[in-house]
Amino acid sequence: MSVVTRFAPSPTGFLHIGGARTALFNWLFARRHGGSFLLRIEDTDRARSSDEAVAAIYDGLRWLGLDWDGDAMLQSTRAARHVEAAERLLATGAAYHCWATVDELTAMRERAKAEARPFRYDGRWRDRDPAEAPAGVPPVVRLRAPLAGETVIRDLVQGEVTVANAQLDDMVLLRADGTPTYMLAVVVDDHDMGITHVIRGDDHLSNAFRQYQLYRALDWPVPEFAHVPLIHGADGAKLSKRHGALGVDAYRDMGYLPEALCNYLLRLGWSHGDDEVIAQEQAIAWFDLGAVGRSAARFDFARLGNLNGIYMRRADPARLAALVEPLIERRLGCDLAPSARARVRRGLDALRDRAKSIVDLADAAMIYAQDTAPLARPEAAALLTPEACGHLLRLRAFLERLEPWTAAALELAVRDYVENAGEPRPKLRDIAQPLRVAMTGSTVSPPIFEVMETLARELVLARLDFALGTREAEAAPGAAAVAP
Repeated sequence: MSVVTRFAPSPTGFLHIGGARTALFNWLFARRHGGSFLLRIEDTDRARSSDEAVAAIYDGLRWLGLDWDGDAMLQSTRAARHVEAAERLLATGAAYHCWATVDELTAMRERAKAEARPFRYDGRWRDRDPAEAPAGVPPVVRLRAPLAGETVIRDLVQGEVTVANAQLDDMVLLRADGTPTYMLAVVVDDHDMGITHVIRGDDHLSNAFRQYQLYRALDWPVPEFAHVPLIHGADGAKLSKRHGALGVDAYRDMGYLPEALCNYLLRLGWSHGDDEVIAQEQAIAWFDLGAVGRSAARFDFARLGNLNGIYMRRADPARLAALVEPLIERRLGCDLAPSARARVRRGLDALRDRAKSIVDLADAAMIYAQDTAPLARPEAAALLTPEACGHLLRLRAFLERLEPWTAAALELAVRDYVENAGEPRPKLRDIAQPLRVAMTGSTVSPPIFEVMETLARELVLARLDFALGTREAEAAPGAAAVAP
């Protein structure tokens, strides 16, 4: 048997992060077994579905690298086929027309509520003569479900799950206006698409019993079911926007790499020993449903950030630059000059050692993006004391003629300056920190001498001049250069 899985989202909004994990598990299972991964858009709720949401689903799956086989199916185009299946059930006696009125159904619900039990249709038209049908009331079509015994599903994640048939009622297959219900459409589509494994969230487990009965009534083979526990927030509560219940596009905008997000989603509810960083090829080779846990996974932004940082450090520098540069240009409101673009690309390798996202990396790379000096934050500017400015002014003379312009030579020049600065002799940090403020506007940066090498001499001197200012430079004590 060739494995066929499917992802079947409703286009009523973005591609939810939980839906993305469901798609990933289906994709991996199909690829592991050399089968097919199909995509079905369940757009029968026309009032809530939109073309924009469909496009967002396509875009999100492609960004994650979850390519589907063949063309995506639109469920809304298959209503006639769904009706045909219902009519087949009517012909075999496995379904029947029901003329229960709105008032009758309301009374059933109120009675169930008063008796503190779930609402179930009472089957009043199950064996009743259609000749008794009230005039002017369009009927629905209901499944003639078994009344006794149990429905058993041997779920590939949950194990054997059983429900008493008395807890299930005769569900509606066709509404009074002739349109198919979700339950009917899903079973017919899965059968026609040849789906062998239905892998989805465990919030659909209750649906599986009804769908199992419908497969049996149609005399169709029942696919294997695998119901995966949902994702919760780090606090164990149901996943919400504050926990990370966002669209895949939001994670892209937050600066996560698709391979890192896929790796993180893979580890939410599935494990392979202590392995954390799992490349796509390895995931395909290892993935199996037996390793999916039965407990809800917890979404943790810190773990996602750490994993994303690992993938960023492994990424091709040219790819990172292509992701970072548009963010920088958006901040600047203009295109990067060729010289600035070259500085950014030179500096990214060191910057990505600290970054957890592309957004972090773009923020850090701003020190290389501007020809003018960045404005120092107040706590950083406080380090540019008159004494510190005096040291920077004297150091500037050496930097102006330093050769070669490398991080090692820059560090040696500053250390030589410290050794020959006279009494009271400054410490290296007394020079390096004001120098960092002058170059970056911050007290935190990559190694300052690497930053200066990346900036190149002309820009280093320009930023020193900006930080010192003409008046401060003239007023600084001992302005004459001291030879190291």
